Amino acid sequence: MKILIAGFGSIGRRHLNNLRALGETDFVLLRSHLSTLPDDDIKGLPVETNIEAALAHNPRAVVISNPSSLHLDVAIPAAKAGCSILMEKPVSHSMARIDELQSALKQGGGQLLVGYQFRFHPGLQQIKIWLDEGFIGRPVTSRAHWGEYMPGWHPWEDYRQSYAARADLGGGVVNTLCHPLDYQRWLFGEVESLWANTSNFALGLEVDDTAEIGLHFKSGVLSSTHVDYVQRPGQHTLQIIGTEGSITWDNATGIAKCFQPNTEQWIESSLPAGFERNFLFMDESRHFLDIVNQKASPICSLEDGIAAIQLTEAIHRSASSGQKVQLN
Repeated sequence: MKILIAGFGSIGRRHLNNLRALGETDFVLLRSHLSTLPDDDIKGLPVETNIEAALAHNPRAVVISNPSSLHLDVAIPAAKAGCSILMEKPVSHSMARIDELQSALKQGGGQLLVGYQFRFHPGLQQIKIWLDEGFIGRPVTSRAHWGEYMPGWHPWEDYRQSYAARADLGGGVVNTLCHPLDYQRWLFGEVESLWANTSNFALGLEVDDTAEIGLHFKSGVLSSTHVDYVQRPGQHTLQIIGTEGSITWDNATGIAKCFQPNTEQWIESSLPAGFERNFLFMDESRHFLDIVNQKASPICSLEDGIAAIQLTEAIHRSASSGQKVQLN
C-alpha cells in the first residue's frame, strides 16, 4: 500500500523505519523542510509540501507526526479521502475542529489510531490483566511520575525552538507527556474531576515545564500525577495501591510487579527477549497495518484521544483558575 508520512522529525523517521522493517516500501512524504535531521534515508522518496499534492498520490494510510497544533490540517482532508490514520498523540492541542475530524472520518470511512504507544507496553498490559482479574482487590490510589530533561531530548537542535517548548505548536509538558493521563484512564476508567498546578519556573519557557495533577476517577480511584521537563536522571514510574495488594511499574526496566498479601511475595511480569523502547512502536505499527487492512479495530481510538484532550484542557483550566474542574 502507499503510505503518507506527514512530518519528518525524529518520530516521523521512526515510523518510516519501522514500517520499512515490516515490509512496506511505497511512501510519500509531506514536509515543511524545517527538520534539522539529515535526509540520507529518504533519498528517492517523493516529497510534497502541501496536503492536497500529497493526497494526489492516493495513499491508503497516513501517519501524522507533525507538531500537535498542525495535526488536523492533515487529518481532516486525509480522513475525507478515505485514508486510515495513525496520529501521534495528542490528537490536537485543543478541542477546536475535532467535530470536523469526526465528520470527515465518517464521510471517508477510514479508521484512526491515536499513538499512545504505552498501551503496547507488556508491563502495563500485564497490569491491566492484574487489575481486571482482581489481583489487588479494588484499586484505591495511583501515583504516576514522569520527569525527563527536555533540553537533552534532541541535542542537535535548540530545545527552545522545538515543538515541545512552543505554545504555537501545541507544546508544554502537560500536552507532550500526556501518556500517564491516557494509560491511567485505560486502567481505571473515566475521570470525574481534577485539580492541577503548573509552572514554567524551571526552564523559563512560554509553556508549562512542570505539573502536579490530582485525578478523581468515577471508579473511586484517586491519582496523583506528576510530569516535568527537568528531572535528571529521568524517571517514569507507576504505583497502584489496592485493598488487597499493590502494583509497581518502572519504565527503566519495563517490569511490573504485583504484591500479594496472602503469600507476602511479589510476582513479576515478563518481557520479550531483547525488549527495548522501539518494541512499543513496532507493535503499534503492526496494529496500524492490521487496521488499514480491516483486520483490527483501533485499541486507542479517536474517542480515547478526545478524552485525553479534554483532560489536558481541564488541567490548564484548573491551573489558571485555581479551581477544581468537574468533567462530564
